[in-house]
This record gives sequence, C-alpha cells and structure tokens, in this order.
Amino acid sequence: MAIQPTEKKDGLKTLVKGGVEFEKKPSKEEQKVAQVKERELLEEERIYRRGVASIKDLIAPAAMKVEPSFLRLGDTLVRTLFIVTYPRYVSVGWASPIINLSATMDTAMFFYPVKADIILKQLKKKVGILEAQITGDNEAGKPRNPADETALRDIEQLRDDLTQGIEHFFQFAFYVTLYSKDEDELEQLTSQIESTFGAMLIYTKRAFFQSEQGFNSTVPFARDELLITFNMSTSPIASSFPFTSAELTSDDGILYGINRHNNSLILFDRFSLQNANAVIFATSGAGKSYAVKLEILRSLMLGTDVLVIDPEMEYKSLSDAVGGTYVNISLASDSKINPFDLPRPIGGNVSVEDIIRSSVITIKGLLRLMLGNVTVEEDSILDRALLETYAKKDIVPEADLTAVEPPILQDFQEILEGMEGTEKLVIRLKKYTEGTFAGLLNAPTNVRVNNQMVTFSVRDLEDELRPMAIYTIVNFIWNVVRSERKKRILVIDEAWWLMQSEDSAKFIFALVKRCRKYYLGVTTITQDVNDFLTSPYGQAIVTNSSLQLLLRQSPASIDLIARVFLLTQSEKYLLLEAGKGEGIFFAGDRHAAIQVVASYTEDQVITTDPKQLLEIEEERKRLKEEEEEDEGKIRT
Repeated sequence: MAIQPTEKKDGLKTLVKGGVEFEKKPSKEEQKVAQVKERELLEEERIYRRGVASIKDLIAPAAMKVEPSFLRLGDTLVRTLFIVTYPRYVSVGWASPIINLSATMDTAMFFYPVKADIILKQLKKKVGILEAQITGDNEAGKPRNPADETALRDIEQLRDDLTQGIEHFFQFAFYVTLYSKDEDELEQLTSQIESTFGAMLIYTKRAFFQSEQGFNSTVPFARDELLITFNMSTSPIASSFPFTSAELTSDDGILYGINRHNNSLILFDRFSLQNANAVIFATSGAGKSYAVKLEILRSLMLGTDVLVIDPEMEYKSLSDAVGGTYVNISLASDSKINPFDLPRPIGGNVSVEDIIRSSVITIKGLLRLMLGNVTVEEDSILDRALLETYAKKDIVPEADLTAVEPPILQDFQEILEGMEGTEKLVIRLKKYTEGTFAGLLNAPTNVRVNNQMVTFSVRDLEDELRPMAIYTIVNFIWNVVRSERKKRILVIDEAWWLMQSEDSAKFIFALVKRCRKYYLGVTTITQDVNDFLTSPYGQAIVTNSSLQLLLRQSPASIDLIARVFLLTQSEKYLLLEAGKGEGIFFAGDRHAAIQVVASYTEDQVITTDPKQLLEIEEERKRLKEEEEEDEGKIRT
C-alpha cells in the first residue's frame, strides 16, 4: 500500500499507512534545505525593512555629538539641569514658573517609594544624635542652637505622620532639559532657569559629562539614567505638581464664566484691581460681543452705569431689554454731539484755563482726522483759532462754565475765515459745515446720558466718518465722566478703528491711563489684533488694562498674541482650538482658562447668532399673532 504524506507539522511529516497515522522525522538534507530557505526569507525581509522609513527615521536627528556640558542633536543644543537641594519649605506650585516659561524644554519627575519602617529606623537614629547634641550643649553651657531644635521638631513631626500613615516617603528626582539653537542663547536660558530656582532657594546643577543620560531621562521613555534623587515626604512632593490653576473667585463682583481647569466659578470685581480697564481680543464669531454683553447685563444689576459705542448695532436688543437709551449717530440723525463741549469741573482743584487748553488739544486731534495732513504752520493757526473761537463765546479763564454756551464748528470756520493764510483750511473744513458731512458735527449737543445704559450706534455712518464720530463720542463721554464722578464702564467695540490714526490712538491711550481717577473702566474690543498691537499706543493700552480676555485666535495673529501676553505653547494651542466662548481670562497677575456661560434668559437677550435671532423673531411674531387672534375672538 502506498504511503502518502498528508500535512507538515513542527518539521515532522504525518504519514498514513493502512489507515494508521504515524510521524516521520525529515532527513538532514530536507532540514538543510528548509534552513536555507528560512535564512533567505529573513534576509529578504531585512532588506525590505531597511528600505522602509519608520517613525524613528522621521523624528530622529541627522547626527548626535556629546559635548561635556551639552548634547548636539543636529542643529539643536540640549542641556539638562537637575535639582540637588531644596529649602525647608516650598510653596505650592513651585515648578509653575519653570513650566510656564516661554521656552522650549522638557521636564521629568521620578518617584521612588521607600518603605516606612526603613525611614523610621533612620529617623530614630537621627533623633538620638540630635537629642544627644542638644543635651551635650546644655551641659557644656553653650548657647542653644535653633537649627538643631528645628530639625528635631521636623523629624518628630515626620515620624508621627509616617507612623499614622498621613505621609509616605519617596526619593524624588526632578530634571529639566533645555533646547536652543546656539550656545549664547543656551547659556542665557540656563542662567534664567538657575536664577528662577535660586530665588526659591532651590539649587540646581548642570549634567556635566552626562548630557546623553540627562537627555534620555527626560524623553518620554520613563527611564531615569541620572539617578540623582532627594529624600521627600508626600506633602512637598505634591507641591511640585506644576499644573496649578489660579483661583479667581472672590466675594464681590460678577460671574465671568467657569474655570475650565477645576470647574470653579470666576467671580471678579474689575474695580478691585489697580485699574478697571479691560481688553478683549478674538476672531470674528469667537464670542467676544457675547461675553461683553453678558458682563454689561450683570454689571447693570449691581448698579454700574454702562456706556457703549456700537459699530454694528449689536447692542440694540440688550439696550431695549434693560430700558436703556439708544442713540443713533448718523448724517441724517436728530441726535447731535458738539465736539466743542466742555466738562463741568468736579471740585475746585481744576482751573477753567486748564479745561480750555485740554479741550483745544483734543479738538486739534479731531481736526487732524477731518482735514488730513496738517503742517506745523497750520497746526499753530488751528491752535490760535480754537482759543479765539472759545473767546468769541466768552469762554475765557475767568468764565463760569455752568453759564456759557459752547461754540460749534460753524463758529470755528468763521474765525478761520477772518485770519490770514487759512484759505486751504477753510476749503477743507467746509465739507463738514456746508457740504456732504455737514449734519454730523456742526450742531449743539442734544444727547442726554441720564440713564443707566446709554448706547451710541455708528452703524449708519460711512467708513470715512466712523473714526471721527467715535473720537467725538469718546470725548463727549469723557466730558460727562469728568463732570460727575460715578461708577461707570465704557465699552469701545471694534477699537481698531481708532488705532489707524496716531491722534485718535493717543487720545484713547490718555483716556485709559487717566480714567481710574474718575471711577471709570474702559473696555476695548477688537478682532483686528495685528493692527491694534502693532501700534505703540495699542500695546500701551494692553499694559494699562488689568483685565484681559483672549478668546479664539487666528493662526496669523497667535504668535504676536503669545509674545505680548507671554503665553506658553499649550496656551497658544488652547486659543487656536478654542470653541465659542472659550479662552484665557487674565486678572492682574493671575489667569485661568475660561468658559463663558449664560442662563437661558440671559442668552435670549444677548445672543448675536443670526440663526438664533431669526428663531426668536419668528417666535415673537407667532406669539403676537396668537394674541391678536385671541383678542379677535374676545371681541366676537
């Protein structure tokens, strides 16, 4: 009968003979052939893998050179620092200044648990030594040594905590690896890290002749090749956790949102800071107007007056809901503001002469916006003409400002026409007194601000006139603020309009700098971050604003934002990926990630979402139709 192999199993052939299965070991020749084929297959696989790029090939540097004090990875220099000693006390979050430093670095912490009985045995010996030392000093008549007594108390406290299980003991290693492009920058960064640690009495050393081991210890392999540790109990180790969140909860103020780090409430009173000014930067649709309107609504409930400059009629529904005054400033509007108005001085410390001169300087800034380029000679003429315009209405240093009527732009033009060398100025000015723009600035003021919320709309103005109108409105508000001291907030939406001109930017900066004395907080909002922050006055406004809110940013402006606000890499990514109403809230020296939240009723009042506004309008129409239908049934 024929013997036929049926399968191959573990190098043995399974044969069938007469219906009985048995195994036959392959011959030596067959084994050699199989081994040769296996080697050829492995060699082909090795050659194939050598030609395939892996993740390691993509991220690995081109070369590595080990120097005594640093490691050179391609074009990048790498240096590792390790901590060798700590003070008796460390504050919570002592590592945060290093983690939040605007520099490229890696940090690593290693924790090695130590059994309590081993530590208790060592501490018992140390207690005996210290007690013997203290007793010997007393018997010898030596003065007491506070260091020994303090150490004895600390050891006894630690023994109690270890025995009761309150504390545990560890060996703790902390490494920082720095990255730089050149040696000078690396030395500067190293000195900065060492100084920051040294200010907390934490001392570090550089990993000399261990650069490679230091680098390996901080890459995410969880492998400690330096093994430089410090004995610590649970409490100081817990304080090394670097990702602490600032608490912005206070007893007074309004709710700005939720702290995204720990879900606590961000309750804050902006008037409790060094100044009450705020800046808000965000892209279009990120929720900046929503956040501001929410703050306005909640501030009104606490009795704060609010003044708003609205460029897109976004605050109309909020103003109507709270019974505010809505002033529409346009060429055909009945509401007029006279740029020649003067404030009523508070108290007797401000002279009338100073008020007149200040108003002349302010109006000259407006005239430069209106007339364009003004030469030095023309500037001198404008200065003299403004003083004569006020004198024409008996507004002189000895006058009573409560009993005078300020001049208007037409009066100023008449004074100019009576002076020599003013022909070109008069021609340019007539556009605002007799020409197309005559309805804007050439009339006495008839706007009243005797309401808790007053909104000035400039939506219907041409783009050319908006900077002049906003400048005039801000000056009018500033005069009102100086005439009556009261807790107020001024909101300037789309403030980048005023940053386009040096005179208007300078005026806003002066307002932000001086408003604290008059109990006023200025909120500047803009989506054109580059235009705002590239202006020197824009950066000065940010510096003089204790409250700052950054919502979602565009990639084009994030680097500038990060440089001005000293953001870390993680904070940059947070702003790039933030959803609507999410961002970073700064209050003085503290900041936290924020989520702006509103109740359903607040949301219905302040929303700017076109879809939601349309739904609300349709719901109102439906309710109105139902009411009319019910009234018709009742009459029937």
